[in-house]
Amino acid sequence: HSFSNTELKEVLDELYLDDAADIVEEMPAGVVKRILRHCDPEMRKSINEVLKYPEDSAGSIMTTEFVDLKANMTVEDALKRIRRTGPDKETINICYVIDDRRHLIGLLTIRTLLLAEEDDVIGDIMERNLIAVQTLDDQEAVARALGKYDFLALPVVDKEERLVGIVTVDDAIDVLQEEVTEDIEKMAAILPSDKPYLKTSTLETYKARIPWLLLLMISATFTGQIIASFERALAAATILTAYIPMLMDSGGNCGSQASVTVIRGLSLGEINFSDFFRVLWKELRVAAVCGVTLAAANFAKLMLIDRMLFHNPMVTVHVAAVICGTLVCTVVCAKLVGCSLPMLAKRIGFDPAVMASPFITTIVDAISLLIYFRFASAILGL
Repeated sequence: HSFSNTELKEVLDELYLDDAADIVEEMPAGVVKRILRHCDPEMRKSINEVLKYPEDSAGSIMTTEFVDLKANMTVEDALKRIRRTGPDKETINICYVIDDRRHLIGLLTIRTLLLAEEDDVIGDIMERNLIAVQTLDDQEAVARALGKYDFLALPVVDKEERLVGIVTVDDAIDVLQEEVTEDIEKMAAILPSDKPYLKTSTLETYKARIPWLLLLMISATFTGQIIASFERALAAATILTAYIPMLMDSGGNCGSQASVTVIRGLSLGEINFSDFFRVLWKELRVAAVCGVTLAAANFAKLMLIDRMLFHNPMVTVHVAAVICGTLVCTVVCAKLVGCSLPMLAKRIGFDPAVMASPFITTIVDAISLLIYFRFASAILGL
């Protein structure tokens, strides 16, 4: 609001197209009209072209400011074109070769141009083995492709393979930061927000957190119902109550470990749904080893510390067997639930990050209690 029209035009003239489009996308309608009114016609047209693409697509983060060359140019002609048009382009490190219909047919780096002879033809020295993305491809997939191939920029083509823009590495970093932040918020059971923490009002923060808290609180009532249904068993062996938090926490921690590992693998493309049974088999083996280790350590702790050091006669071998047997089964179930739910969510179209710690912990808590009381009934005869 403090900019004069002249100052506003000067700022817009200094911005690259994708940054100008980002500003237009974030501003209120009144400011957008003012911005577009003071843009030159070419930039206004280009901004409108970028804004027509769906949010989170490659087209929405690309820039149309790139250097294009023709295959029949000589190196000398190409360098002259770069000097003439380069100051207005976002990057000149990579130049793209197109035909008369703007189909992408090759690319070459400025290094290749500088080291070539002046009379060399572009079509003879350009790289024909291309990797390009389409305008409607997901922006996170585009960012991952840039990281995978160590590119500084990635060409964007339309359905007819015509070059319409490029995505640069600085935009990819912004996308990855946004996506990782969104996943972290979902894994913590918070509705994603695009505002920085200190700029988010108390009411907005409340609205982002309370839906999940309410859902998890209601789902946790099932855990309470399970405890209530075994009230007589707990009354007959009150010592069992003391180890409920440990069993539930251990199960939740094991489920969280598996879910976070699988979610990370899914986001990096290292795991696909076709690997479902391989992941289950691996987690089953890991869970068996972890469960036996935890049970052995817990048995020693129960006998040496709880019984002998604290002189608690209620901690018998049979009680320890109930607790340790429950621990092994809980760890196995937690690992299997933690690795399978994110993959199933991905399969049916949900974000795997939703199936993270809070959600899985609630499920595992209920399972661990059911296992606990079954063991108690079988071993202690409750």
